[in-house]
Amino acid sequence: QVQLVESGGGLVQAGGSLRLSCAASGRTFRGYAMGWFRQAPGKEREFVAAQSSTGLSTYYADSVKGRFTISRDNAKNTVYLQMNSLKPEDTAAYYCVGRRGLATIKEYEYDDWGQGTQVTVSS
Repeated sequence: QVQLVESGGGLVQAGGSLRLSCAASGRTFRGYAMGWFRQAPGKEREFVAAQSSTGLSTYYADSVKGRFTISRDNAKNTVYLQMNSLKPEDTAAYYCVGRRGLATIKEYEYDDWGQGTQVTVSS
């Protein structure tokens, strides 16, 4: 079982930046795609970003494209989410996800989930 632990969340003013990290421990596999979802209070969980194991395939939600950047360091088994120009509507619990296989935007196709890290953006 792969354990995913997020860090880097916090409180930030609109227009600010945060960098989330997700460290994977335990067993990982070749072709292990990773990504991020988020869930705001009272709303459905939504896709944010995902990247293939090679980093060659990357997907972003339209709401974050141009502001967020996903990257990974396979040597450290870590994926990052750089969030710039943050808006109040970005406020949510952010979850790191992983799966063996292709990167996907489909929530149910991810096997491994972190516990979440809270991001709060004030106006």
